[in-house]
Amino acid sequence: MSAESWIIVAVTTLVLLTLFFTVRLLVQLVRARRRLRESGMPTENKVVFWAAVLYVLSPVDLIPDPVLIDDIGVLLLALKSLHSAAETAGLRPAPKGGAP
Repeated sequence: MSAESWIIVAVTTLVLLTLFFTVRLLVQLVRARRRLRESGMPTENKVVFWAAVLYVLSPVDLIPDPVLIDDIGVLLLALKSLHSAAETAGLRPAPKGGAP
């Protein structure tokens, strides 16, 4: 295999892995929001959720890249926001190992 072929394979693999990771995070975000809504807790973070979903689906990116790094970051921030809302409502235990 030539060097160009290896580069194409490596870039394609990287793009596919980040696409898989982005879709996985999007599914986790939707599930977290659904659990919060089903538990009766009003989701104050609706704006964060919908902004993250629209950003991922939007063809316009802050950082135009084929690797979706900014999309993953936006999804992680939205997921963290929903998890902290669940902790505040008492639906999720606070992480262990915090400050004594």
